[in-house]
Amino acid sequence: MGKPKRQFSAEFKREAVQAVLKPGSSIAQVARQLDVSDSLLGMWVKKFKAGDWESAPGKELRTPAATELERVQRELAKVKMERDILKKALGYFAKDPA
Repeated sequence: MGKPKRQFSAEFKREAVQAVLKPGSSIAQVARQLDVSDSLLGMWVKKFKAGDWESAPGKELRTPAATELERVQRELAKVKMERDILKKALGYFAKDPA
């Protein structure tokens, strides 16, 4: 069996990224110290550098812009699904009964 999925707090992620960004540190070194995978820590660093996450403690981890983008993407997917359903219904009712 695989390991159970671990959950990391926003504060843990912030501190891990700050440790990587210190001069002389590397993702691999910090990942070993914190017992997380290199790829996971690298993803956290990438999100912080891209501005997708807030670096200030005490705030939500995700920026308001990233949260809004996700909400809009969910809404767009829902609207596309509704459009597709209406297209199928229109095709069904537009058929000749003959």
